Amino acid sequence: MGNLSGKTALVTGGSRGIGRGIAERLGRDGALVAVHYGSNAAAAEETVASIVAKGGRAFAVGAELGVDGDVEKLVAGLDAGLGAREETAEKPALDILVHNAGLNFMGRPIEVLTPEEFDRMVAVNVKAPFFLTQALLPRMREGGRIINISSVSTRVASSGGSIGYPLTKGALDVFSRTLAKHLGPRGITVNAVGVGFTHTDMTAGALADPAHRESTVSRTALGRVGQAADIADAVAFLASDDARWITGTKVDVSGGVGL
Repeated sequence: MGNLSGKTALVTGGSRGIGRGIAERLGRDGALVAVHYGSNAAAAEETVASIVAKGGRAFAVGAELGVDGDVEKLVAGLDAGLGAREETAEKPALDILVHNAGLNFMGRPIEVLTPEEFDRMVAVNVKAPFFLTQALLPRMREGGRIINISSVSTRVASSGGSIGYPLTKGALDVFSRTLAKHLGPRGITVNAVGVGFTHTDMTAGALADPAHRESTVSRTALGRVGQAADIADAVAFLASDDARWITGTKVDVSGGVGL
């Protein structure tokens, strides 16, 4: 296996799209991967099966984020999957935490975004990563990795005026920098990955429109739409020992959107 053998990883939103690509890549590199999902258990099991079929190790963990008790349920599932024994064994350790799960109400400028939509995005995109990290920090090994999936939308304004999602990702960027300094003495690195236009379930509809796709490609320096593997490879690098001296930064993995 690869350079993550002996490591354990949790990928939130790991059942589909970018999250699945990340989970599969970390599994291929040797990590035992907890594939988190919110509602689609079948997709999570498909991802687990894909990792196992390639010689890796993985298990699914279900918990809807952004609701009461989400962190507790996710952590309990993680412990069960890692084989923790209640009361008699130490809590299982974690090496790599990837905050990938996110919610985006697309095409919602300030004039129409509702308080309910805003609160929901904050709950999933900011509050859940914050308190999940808080819960898991005591079991993060020294020299661990925390990787937050952010967005290019924090530096390139949306042509449609979409504002709520970029705001939440901006908060995640601040979280990354501050946590990187705080956890430096433990050798834990914290970085963000700025994702650009990427083929996912969420973007499939928009990219099916030739005009929209052409506009998207024209704004990207490398002249194509990103694939999940493009993001996963960058995350795998940040999770590896090769990235041991990189922390508190945001890696733009967008193909050069808006340059």
